[in-house]
Amino acid sequence: MSSGSLADDVRAELAAIAPERRCDRLAEISALFHTAGALHLRGRGAVAFHLDLASSAAVRRAFALLGELRVPAEIRTYTSRSFERATRYQLHVEGSDHALATLAEAGVLDDQHRPLDRPPGRVVARTCCRGAYLRGAFLGGGSLTGPRSPHLEVRTPTPAGASFLRSVGSAEEVRLRVSERPSHARAYAKGWEEIEGYLLAAGVVDAVLALEERSVIAEMRSEANRLANADHANLVRTARAAQRQLDAARRLKATGDLERLPEPLRQAALLRLRHPEMSLRELAARASPPVTKASMQRRLAKLVEIGET
Repeated sequence: MSSGSLADDVRAELAAIAPERRCDRLAEISALFHTAGALHLRGRGAVAFHLDLASSAAVRRAFALLGELRVPAEIRTYTSRSFERATRYQLHVEGSDHALATLAEAGVLDDQHRPLDRPPGRVVARTCCRGAYLRGAFLGGGSLTGPRSPHLEVRTPTPAGASFLRSVGSAEEVRLRVSERPSHARAYAKGWEEIEGYLLAAGVVDAVLALEERSVIAEMRSEANRLANADHANLVRTARAAQRQLDAARRLKATGDLERLPEPLRQAALLRLRHPEMSLRELAARASPPVTKASMQRRLAKLVEIGET
């Protein structure tokens, strides 16, 4: 699964969650506007708003939420100027009295209908509201990459917005870090444990199970590779040791010194000459009388020492 499809799967699952309480709808709308919203001044005190979103699932969720709050909206699309020329989605909201009042209730605007960098604490006073806020924040400005270097990130226009998101996560035992860029700020998590904590708090289940499955598979592959590499290294070491033993035995035989060795060493040398491919355990079993693997290893090590000097 690619990073793009992973993020899309998470957005699709988040967008399928329909909050039943008004407080949750307000919290989710608040997060959407604090991550992806923009205010437009129309003159003579008139204003309008839009949400700029990356997926059709997210814009449909936002449209449905506003509809449930009786705020009319219009969906538009455009092609981004990025290299991929991807389709992006905008949700336009006219600044009617009811829309302004609803956005003020959601903590997007203050009582004077001025934009807020972060909502007041009452918007996320309950656990359900905090989950809704985390959900809306990812739908509005979230991205997720992996699996090799897992990284979840939510962009906000201001540092205050990113810090608020971190505090919301902290209240749900989700650890987020904050950093600032020239054009935006971000709250982010690295590592599957922290990322899964965010997703579970936001209501994601299926994608988390898929992540856990992939993590288990990756761990199994890593362990299999480690064992294979260890086996290969052992085979190389064993083959090199056997070759040194064989070379030493051949030199001693060529010089006539083999016959003058103590019987245990002479027998070990002859066994290696006759069976160059055998393991230490197999050679030990063929000795007369049979010996332990450790004993055969000590005899052959002494043989190499004599043969190389």
